[in-house]
Amino acid sequence: MTGADELTNISTVAESAEQVVGFALYYIRYSTWKGQRLYLEDLLVTESMRGKGIGHLLFDKLIEECKEKKYSGMMWQVLEWNEPAINFYKKYNASLDGEWINGSLNF
Repeated sequence: MTGADELTNISTVAESAEQVVGFALYYIRYSTWKGQRLYLEDLLVTESMRGKGIGHLLFDKLIEECKEKKYSGMMWQVLEWNEPAINFYKKYNASLDGEWINGSLNF
């Protein structure tokens, strides 16, 4: 694997009164069938700042980047019990796929 092939993690941060109140951690991946896509690893807003539109600002920024860079889309995972997050994504008319099973290896 060469340096050009390594994943680069990128983050977008929301601040209020010089404190980080939210962030989006993501990277760009390549799908054989769909081309370049943004993969959202984490979207987090501090509990005290939830409901103030910060999550929408961060998510909208990612959508804007995807469109500017002509990525084929954006993807992420959400736990089935995380209703607030699911409802957040539904506001964007996101497709929530129940077909894929996640696999992992721990070392």
